[in-house]
Amino acid sequence: MNSESPFSSSAGAGGDAVVPVSVLNRAIGTMLERSFPLVWVSGEVSNFTRAASGHWYFSIKDAQAQMRCVMFRGRAQYAEFTPREGDKIEVRALVTMYEPRGELQLNVEAVRRTGQGRLYEAFLRLKAQLESEGLFDEERKRALPAHPRAIGIVTSLQAAALRDVLTTLARRAPHIPVIVYPAPVQGAGVSAKLAAMVEMASRRGEVDVLIVCRGGGSIEDLWAFNEEVLARAIAGSKMPVVSGVGHETDFTIADFAADVRAPTPTGAAELVSPQRVLLLRDLDHRHATLARGFGRMMERRAQQLDWLARRLVSPAERLARQRTHLQQLSVRLASAGARPVRDARGRFALVQMRWQRWRPDLSLQRSQVSGLAERMERALLRQHERHIARVETLAARLEVLSPQRTLERGYAALLDAQNGRAVRAPSALKPGRRMTVHLAEGSADIALSDVQPRLTEGF
Repeated sequence: MNSESPFSSSAGAGGDAVVPVSVLNRAIGTMLERSFPLVWVSGEVSNFTRAASGHWYFSIKDAQAQMRCVMFRGRAQYAEFTPREGDKIEVRALVTMYEPRGELQLNVEAVRRTGQGRLYEAFLRLKAQLESEGLFDEERKRALPAHPRAIGIVTSLQAAALRDVLTTLARRAPHIPVIVYPAPVQGAGVSAKLAAMVEMASRRGEVDVLIVCRGGGSIEDLWAFNEEVLARAIAGSKMPVVSGVGHETDFTIADFAADVRAPTPTGAAELVSPQRVLLLRDLDHRHATLARGFGRMMERRAQQLDWLARRLVSPAERLARQRTHLQQLSVRLASAGARPVRDARGRFALVQMRWQRWRPDLSLQRSQVSGLAERMERALLRQHERHIARVETLAARLEVLSPQRTLERGYAALLDAQNGRAVRAPSALKPGRRMTVHLAEGSADIALSDVQPRLTEGF
């Protein structure tokens, strides 16, 4: 490792430094996490425990060794299965140290059954290859026949899925014959046998739709339906193929190659078989609709025949009727030509009368405007005179109340030189204090040398 240990700086030249156990365990854990990236580890499950918190605790072992594992709830809740004692599994984990006990453990992030990863990778490679060839294109998918004459099934004679499919077909469409093309659905080389049965059904042309099915199982059990030979046989079939393999969550290459994928074998049987009760009910409804339609058509034909019989009249009577009708049209035409002119004259007279009634009298309006102008001019003149008289009165009152006029009558204003306030009482006069005296023709600064207050009742 290139990084320095967290306690190496405190070690002396002779290695006599003392470190706590927690520091040592933390350093070991850090070294492990840096040295060992995420890795897949395989082994057999033992001592599996699910804690109340949702975490998984177990060990994986082989013939020579074992390792403790922990998978926390946030990861465990997304696992596709729960391991059991003795299961062969592969875990994707990080090597860590559980510091409180100083134990080495694997912190598991994902879990899968042994070999499932390789099978799944092979599944993805084949799926990508066939998809690039257009084998799964929606354009080549065919619709299922609404009323098949015969239904074919490719599966094992001992499969429980066959019994489910036959039971469903007998319940829904007992009138449709069923042909079984037997082939094993599990084991070595079964893909080729399944493909041979599909090709045989296509070559014979005995059925209108074909079901390829089997029950659920692990990815290894269903692997026969992930082989290329079966996918190409399904895609090359002359009749539509429905795939009903495993459960609803199981997907195989055959599902993508088939024209329709059913979640289960029973679902496949329901997709290809019209329900007999509904067909009979629809037939009764269509028969009743046809009978009602035929009866209404006969009634319309009889009514039409009566109408045509009434129209059969002699040529002379027909000419007389047409002559009378022509005279009526002539009168209506003449009346229609004169009516617009008469209506237009009436409307013009009405408009002219309304215009005369509402035409304004301009001479009366002009005299009213002239009178209003004279009244406004006289009112403005009187208002101006009142304003001038008011201004003169206010000017005279201002002249009488002017401080300058008071000073001109022989009075003086005595102000304190320090604060500029007027002196109103003899007690404010002190010897040596400076005062400012305002007179009618100016002002002067004075200093008091002697003050003799006296009481006076007036001048």
